[in-house]
Amino acid sequence: MHESHFCHRAWPVVTRTDRRLSWKLWTAIGTVLIALNFRPAVVAVSPLLDQIGPGAGLSTSAAGLLLTLPVLCFGLLGPTAPALARRFGIERTLGGVLLAVLVGSALRLIPTVPALFAGTIMIGAGIAVGNILLPVLIKRDFPHSIGLMSGLYTLSITGGAALAAGITVPIARAAGLSWNAALGGWGLLALVGLLVLIPGMRRAHPRVARAEPGTILPVRIRLMQDRMAWLVTVFFGLQALNFYSMTAWLPTMLIARGFDATAAGLLLSLNSLASIIPAMLTPVLVARVNRQSFVAVALGAIYVVALLGLILAPTAAPLWVCLLGVAQGATLGLALTLILVRSPDTHHAAQLSGMAQSWGYTIAAVGPLLLGALFEVTQDWVVPLVFLALLILPQTATGYRAGRPSMVGA
Repeated sequence: MHESHFCHRAWPVVTRTDRRLSWKLWTAIGTVLIALNFRPAVVAVSPLLDQIGPGAGLSTSAAGLLLTLPVLCFGLLGPTAPALARRFGIERTLGGVLLAVLVGSALRLIPTVPALFAGTIMIGAGIAVGNILLPVLIKRDFPHSIGLMSGLYTLSITGGAALAAGITVPIARAAGLSWNAALGGWGLLALVGLLVLIPGMRRAHPRVARAEPGTILPVRIRLMQDRMAWLVTVFFGLQALNFYSMTAWLPTMLIARGFDATAAGLLLSLNSLASIIPAMLTPVLVARVNRQSFVAVALGAIYVVALLGLILAPTAAPLWVCLLGVAQGATLGLALTLILVRSPDTHHAAQLSGMAQSWGYTIAAVGPLLLGALFEVTQDWVVPLVFLALLILPQTATGYRAGRPSMVGA
């Protein structure tokens, strides 16, 4: 009787533990699947640009706008994320992110310029919201595993970029796909994510599901006068500017240096592949120390070497694009981790994530357009690359200061 009574009392405890573990496992899987969709639909445009331009009748300026639109959406539409999370809850809002990517990719299947731009805006709007909310989800549900989960997050982002850069053109050629079908095909990745996540969303942990709309992002914390918040924001923006500028124009730069289109696409893929491991390991390592300043300085040095190498020794481009990928992946991991480790709680993390990514991506949106404009004026890629190398100085300076052990709102 004693034994029966003991088992009866112990069973609910085991059930609650199992449910918490299941919820965390579902959240971790969801984080990976959602983050995997943050780059392919954006990165896939660059290696297809030589087909999209003539096929859709785009001018050089219009092509530059197409490359810039998603990043501009990240900056301008990201601030809607907290309101959507309050209204629908974080998990359901992130499901809506995947739905937006799916619908935007479907619009790209229509081979017209309006559909191409409408689909790009839809994809950019969805990812803009996801950019803000995934770090908040990590801070809320994995407060003691920030480094590990940030590593998985950035691994998924960079892995998705590498996948798109590496296989978009080869698969399109092997299957005889048009440029619009090659772009629209990336919606399948979002569809897979939705199919996996919807059952989990319906079985969401009841306590979390009920509490979330009323407790997630309940107060707007003012960070606009906070020095640390601005340091994190500018650092995030400058690293994003470098990434999206090089993603947009690296194949074109390499073709101008004598590489054929296939080799240029493979080097873009190599650049993305080189970023994967640093993107995963950097958050795990830097989250364990109080001061991350030295990491920002070391990464700045790698950036400068890679960019100057592309200028001075373009025949060694495989080496330089690898170094650039290492710097880009590690810097993205550092930037996303700084948002979390400089926030004392979930609410500060939500506001800092919104501020850093909204302002940061607005800064980044200038990069592809500006590099294209510099090339049109000079008819050479040296000046744009020198410009990017000079921007590493303020990036390193803000990263150094943001790496000091201090919290926003302190």
